[in-house]
Amino acid sequence: MDRLQEIRFVLNGKEASYTGSAADRLLDVLREQFRCTGVKCGCREGECGACAVLIDGLLRNSCCVAMGAVEGTSIVTIEGYRETARFAVLDRAFAQLSAVQCGFCTPGMILAAEALLSAHPHPTEEEIREGLSGNLCRCTGYNAIVNAVKSAAEEGEGLW
Repeated sequence: MDRLQEIRFVLNGKEASYTGSAADRLLDVLREQFRCTGVKCGCREGECGACAVLIDGLLRNSCCVAMGAVEGTSIVTIEGYRETARFAVLDRAFAQLSAVQCGFCTPGMILAAEALLSAHPHPTEEEIREGLSGNLCRCTGYNAIVNAVKSAAEEGEGLW
């Protein structure tokens, strides 16, 4: 039987804690305890990117992260990210360039775009495709998403 632990971290800019097994999945805790439903449960194997979050600024699939690994970290979900100026630029580009269809992959795609643009504010198309490669989309065919990220990089000059 797992020993219960208190795990402290920052979630979307606010102090948070979880008491439970260190082996519990971050994905499940975010959705069930913290009601961060923008973190989608897709594959539970780290293949689809629907559950992507930023942990200390790095893109991670929350289905592959044990709660014990988040002690002392800062986690940003789409719920926290949508309060930023950077989100507004990405949101506008995704909407204007029809980069959203069913919307299931969109939170993960947006956070992948944030991680990419933070590291490469002026990405090439190849860098955008590589940066989004961990996120699956069954609707758009990716070209509209790539174009939206490129547009956001141009429009958001100086934000990243």
